[in-house]
Amino acid sequence: MYRPSRVLLIMILLLSWAISACVVTPAPEGEVEIVTADSPTPEPDLATPDIVEGKFNVAFVYVGPIGDGGWTYAHNVGRLYLEEQVENVHTAYLESVPEGADAERVIRNLARKGFDAIITTSFGFMDPTDIVAAEFPDQYFVHVSGFKRNDSNFANLFGALEAAEYLSGMIAGARAAEDGSYRVGSIAPFPIAEVIRLSNARTLGMRRTCPECVMDIRWIFTWFDPEKEAEAAASLLDAGATVIATGADTPIPIQIAAERGMTGIGHNSANTCEVAPDGCLGAAYWNWGLAYVALVEDMIAGEFEAEDYYLGFVDGIVGYAGFMEGEVPAPAVPASVIPEVDDVVAQMQAGTFTRFDIFTGPISDNKGNEVIPAGVTLTQSDLEGIDEGLAELLGRPACTICMGFLVEGFVEDAEVPQ
Repeated sequence: MYRPSRVLLIMILLLSWAISACVVTPAPEGEVEIVTADSPTPEPDLATPDIVEGKFNVAFVYVGPIGDGGWTYAHNVGRLYLEEQVENVHTAYLESVPEGADAERVIRNLARKGFDAIITTSFGFMDPTDIVAAEFPDQYFVHVSGFKRNDSNFANLFGALEAAEYLSGMIAGARAAEDGSYRVGSIAPFPIAEVIRLSNARTLGMRRTCPECVMDIRWIFTWFDPEKEAEAAASLLDAGATVIATGADTPIPIQIAAERGMTGIGHNSANTCEVAPDGCLGAAYWNWGLAYVALVEDMIAGEFEAEDYYLGFVDGIVGYAGFMEGEVPAPAVPASVIPEVDDVVAQMQAGTFTRFDIFTGPISDNKGNEVIPAGVTLTQSDLEGIDEGLAELLGRPACTICMGFLVEGFVEDAEVPQ
């Protein structure tokens, strides 16, 4: 749920500059080695970093390595941007932190060390962040993804990457049609509302440009596992897909597809095409730096609001690589689909085509049942799967058409695991 605040005002002022600037530029060359299919799995180092006296200290907790080329890489680019843009700020990070008890210990140790703000960046860090925020009311906490917050020092931050994934589906459908396969493959980490929402948006975009296309899917039950991501991509290709779209954290599926003469679509970070430029169709990506600057400036000014921040194209927080201002579509993108994608991007940036328009009926599931009637638009609680139990806990409306289904366009035997 998005509630207007000073964060939006700052973002709008920065938007026109940020899209053409280096917000999503990868970290300096040599600083980060991007994970590939042959990279060893890194071991986590959970030693608590130190603060710098006299500065505003911000700690980031990452679920993967900063070289994953996707989710964590994008957050780390945002961290570097924060340090560059806001004076007297020191940042530190811990990478490859396991979700669960280890995360709670890490977050608590950071708070004890004296970090002014702690930003945690994975769904499984939600409950640990909630617990520790209550223990340290004089420090700030932000959890990225999820749905929990409090009324004082703990905010929730996320955004409409489903809009960017709709674009990825449009491009994937056009590519699969030109390939003659009419089959796209999708890699899904966990059967939670976030992943289902993104996967459904991608499939609806695919059907816009290729009504005959089908979307296959593989659930891998992890955010970051290079071996499983590679295996899922290979399985989808073996099943006949010629385009692989990933929802996991690395660009490895693009690499696997390219090695077999096919194409892939990246996720989370604008740099994902670097692993296989000729076999990549772009990427749905995050631009976290703008949000981090706005939130930390509010903290320093004493104007922080513990809200639900759900941002999108109009705020500059998400994009699709190759279709933002000053960018050129990847060579493998079919020329026939570029004008239509450009038009939808312009509508998204203007706020005239939103995530709610994507999920307006009539929409059926992949079993042939109408799940969203004609003229009905899903609410934010529907998109986030906020059921009655969670709604009562969070003080929010409950979903009535909860995001727990796969839309028409997925192969008929595809299901959401229980």
